[in-house]
Amino acid sequence: MKADNNSAGIDRNSQELTGRITPGIRKADVQEQPDGARNIKLVVEYDGTRYYGFQRQKDLPTIQAALEAAIETVTKSFSHVIASGRTDTGVHALGQVVNFKTRAGIPVDKFVPALNSVLPRDIRVVCAEEVPWTFHARFDARWKTYEYSIDTRPVQSVFTRNYTCHVNARLNVEEMKEAAGYLVGIHDFRSFASSGGSAKTFTRNVKRLEIITCDDPILRIRIEANGFLYNMVRTIVGTLLQVGLGKLSPDDVLKIRDARDRRLAGPTAPAYGLCLIKVDYNNDINSFGNG
Repeated sequence: MKADNNSAGIDRNSQELTGRITPGIRKADVQEQPDGARNIKLVVEYDGTRYYGFQRQKDLPTIQAALEAAIETVTKSFSHVIASGRTDTGVHALGQVVNFKTRAGIPVDKFVPALNSVLPRDIRVVCAEEVPWTFHARFDARWKTYEYSIDTRPVQSVFTRNYTCHVNARLNVEEMKEAAGYLVGIHDFRSFASSGGSAKTFTRNVKRLEIITCDDPILRIRIEANGFLYNMVRTIVGTLLQVGLGKLSPDDVLKIRDARDRRLAGPTAPAYGLCLIKVDYNNDINSFGNG
């Protein structure tokens, strides 16, 4: 289920920290830091199995709602949580980055144990730091890395069923790697984007797309880019699986990329195999868009 965009300007007890601004203008760029206010950055990991994505939705459990409730419990005041990107229903994270504004005087090293003491056990804050007032977890993100896991055993393990897509077939990994090479670089990825996204441009820079094989039966597809379109990673995975199954050739993927037509690409792979691994904020990299 796609996240509800209406929560972007939530404002309760701390209006001057979380109030609305003109769309398209970053609050951090137009508002000076109020006295006593702080900007806190968190790295969060979560099992997305029982959540309807990251972004808050009415009457549904989401990661954002759980984090905001925990922060309000600890700081005694509501803070709007900004994420590097919105993961969908069932998607997991090892390195989601968020930030929130607060006047709470809690030492920054106490946020991790305090928040984890009130968060559900399937959401953990890994680390916390105080960052400049202008830091924005989404707009300042430069590279994001996702990994998709595929269980290739004849019978899927019950212990990986929530974290891997099961494919009970022999995959041609070498052809998958060849096809993946056509998707590295700066390209128009509209063939790999589902309808319903809010992106204004379809150009993204994929720095790395690897098919990782180890001694275990889990095949991993890791992709690093400066931004992702709606369902882009899962559609790329679904298309590469079609190559691995012999239903598409590597050259077909090149043609699909250049056709800019979602109907030609493979199916969207299930959400539960996807995990956000990390978000990088090195500011010397040009970005073609967030998402």
